[in-house]
Amino acid sequence: MFILQFLIILLAAKLAGQVSIRLGQPSVLGKIIIGIVIGPAMLGWIQDTEILKVFSDIGVLLLMFLAGLETNLTDLNKNKKSSLFVAAGGILFPIVGGFVGGYGYGLSIAESIFLGLILSATSVSIAVQTLRELGWLQSREGSTLLGAAVIDDIVVVILLALDMSFFMGTNVNLFVLLVEKILFFVISLLISKWLVPTFIGLFSKLKVTESLLSGSLIVCFAFALFAEYLGVAGIIGTFIAGIAIGQTEYKKEVESKIESIAYGIFVPVFFASIGISVSFIGLSNQIVFTLVFSVIAIASKFVGAGLGARLSGFNTHSSMGIGAGMVSRGEVALIVIAMGLENQLIPVVYYTPMIIVVIITTLVTPPLLKVFFNNK
Repeated sequence: MFILQFLIILLAAKLAGQVSIRLGQPSVLGKIIIGIVIGPAMLGWIQDTEILKVFSDIGVLLLMFLAGLETNLTDLNKNKKSSLFVAAGGILFPIVGGFVGGYGYGLSIAESIFLGLILSATSVSIAVQTLRELGWLQSREGSTLLGAAVIDDIVVVILLALDMSFFMGTNVNLFVLLVEKILFFVISLLISKWLVPTFIGLFSKLKVTESLLSGSLIVCFAFALFAEYLGVAGIIGTFIAGIAIGQTEYKKEVESKIESIAYGIFVPVFFASIGISVSFIGLSNQIVFTLVFSVIAIASKFVGAGLGARLSGFNTHSSMGIGAGMVSRGEVALIVIAMGLENQLIPVVYYTPMIIVVIITTLVTPPLLKVFFNNK
């Protein structure tokens, strides 16, 4: 059965991507929409199964690995101030907006703060693919977005732990939490500089088929595993792994090999699975709530991150583009929502509406980016 579903997803995703391009939009938009069409929300041809989730997870890990390969480390370091400003605005505004919106709907302080935390999450996987298609991924704006996403991930994880500790009585040691995050980056940087080049060099000399490809994937997934072990998103781990290999002489060869696997198999499944995860069950009574929070979610990130970019020296047009790139909440927010439901920090009645809000932010990101970054 999975082979049939897999065939349908690949065929539908590629055709929908082509249609999207013909309509003047990035292909990722069509792939997400077709996921909604063939998924449980509409035709019901594809179900959101565990094996589909595995393929999807590999897809987003490889997507961020490729983003790391294409990232100029000098540009990333040069734009760290801008990334910090963008991340700060992109966290503060959504937290305030989510809290005000939740409190206005009669939710408790704890629940309202948690809604703000959901909206403060950022997933740049959609922005990465869109900017890649538009030729802006390696620009100053692209480097700032990627840097802001890394900062955003760390800060949101810490704020989430604090929120759960304060309102749920969970025993969270903030010092240990901070040490884990610092430890991840320190060890990752040391490994990237001293071990990864040697490992890739030795692996490339093995007399077995595609040894360089296998060695690169080992590094990619090892970094993802290490990141998740220390409470950092796996996509941050693979992004750093990509940067590490990108500093070696094997960068172009690795990129070419990984692209074939990623875009031929796993990445289309990831984009389609976002739409497949959509369900409209229980939404009819919460349409107004969904619309209100969709507006809050889009406006708070767009304004907050965009203002941060403007304050850090970008012109108005680029600032708006960066703000648009931070709008998508993607898989990061979905994980936060699931944690909130498990710990009773979000009412069950608002679970599906918030999932739809996340999907809407993901859907609007590619067209918004096309508006601001279509002139290269």
